[in-house]
Amino acid sequence: MAAVTRDTCAALDAADALAPLREQFDLPPGLIYLDGNSLGVLPCATAGRVQDVIRREWGQDLIQSWNKAGWIDAPQRVGDKIARLIGAAPGEVIATDSTSVNLYKVLSVALASVQAADTDARRRVIVSERDNFPTDLYIAESLARQHGFTLRLVETGEIAAQLTGTAGDELAVLLLTHVHYRTGRMHPMAELTAAAHAAGALVVWDLAHSAGAVPVDLKGCDADFAIGCGYKYLNGGPGAPAFLWVHPRHLAQAVWQPLSGWMGHAAPFEFTPGYRPAAGVKAFLCGTPSPIALAALDCGLDTVLAAEALGGMASVRAKSLAMTELFIALVAQRCAGHGLSVQTPADQALRGSQVSLHREEGAYAIVQALIARGVVGDYRAPGILRFGFTPLTLRFVDVWDAVEQLLQVLESGEWREARFHQRAAVT
Repeated sequence: MAAVTRDTCAALDAADALAPLREQFDLPPGLIYLDGNSLGVLPCATAGRVQDVIRREWGQDLIQSWNKAGWIDAPQRVGDKIARLIGAAPGEVIATDSTSVNLYKVLSVALASVQAADTDARRRVIVSERDNFPTDLYIAESLARQHGFTLRLVETGEIAAQLTGTAGDELAVLLLTHVHYRTGRMHPMAELTAAAHAAGALVVWDLAHSAGAVPVDLKGCDADFAIGCGYKYLNGGPGAPAFLWVHPRHLAQAVWQPLSGWMGHAAPFEFTPGYRPAAGVKAFLCGTPSPIALAALDCGLDTVLAAEALGGMASVRAKSLAMTELFIALVAQRCAGHGLSVQTPADQALRGSQVSLHREEGAYAIVQALIARGVVGDYRAPGILRFGFTPLTLRFVDVWDAVEQLLQVLESGEWREARFHQRAAVT
């Protein structure tokens, strides 16, 4: 890339069709927020919507709001909005619980399906990346122990080999996160799903760092199950409900997911003692949903869906790639000699909407020094400075200014100050 100036970045902002969408968010003045891959920015509409749920729907209408305000249908209604972002159809996605709980549900169903079909008990291996997000591995380890499976953890470059030959014959489920949380590497979903199916296995995709950031086509890729997070690129707020998707072929018969709570019952208000699963993805509900949390997530989804009129996820993806490309180039041009290496793939087809830098010394402290200067990224061990790029809220001048602040932190050595080395509970 040719030398870029701040004026170049300002010109890119002036030509950006998505620029007006930034006005949907309540951004603190002067802040450069590069952590939307951990927690999305507050939409302007959220506070008023949540207040209305609290003061009018709960405060005035009380229990009538389960019917009057449609609280009871919120998990499906919000799920239908998520479906538009991940290549699913209406009625196939449910917004509920957390990613960990939802993974427990869908992976349990996947393993049960394999056990039912695998009469000679050959397929008893769950394969995942050794460096996958820990909660996914913890849940998979728990289920493997409960049901007599083995969790096999492999390096990224070894995944393909697990889908052929003897290893493929043993494979029950391939469990992967579409965009890696630490490096930003994006797996080829269609290719790996097809290979797993050819081996006779099922696939579970974690979309925590994908939904709302990169185009996803679950139906087009013929995936089996997917889960995802509501508080990252979907801007649903801290601890927002997560979501799950199940391919309709796995819902053709009544599904018995392991957390068979009353909201997943075919008729919850009959109050019968025996469980009878609801039809379709609604069977994956468990306990009572939170209307307040779902209202906040609903507002967050509206900010992402607003891009549909401006080219949709294709436009979001194009801006994301332009921003990550610019960031990588500016770091190379301006921060050379300071011990930074890029961990995120140079190949755009393998890159999510983040850039991760590695530094042997002081990575955590450098992130803290940047935060003190109003540039918010985060740290992931070992030695990763992680920066998320949310095209709906970021400007190209923000990219320039972030690298300028990074350069100043490195050149001044201020990151060596003791205050930046004090570890907080959340990094």
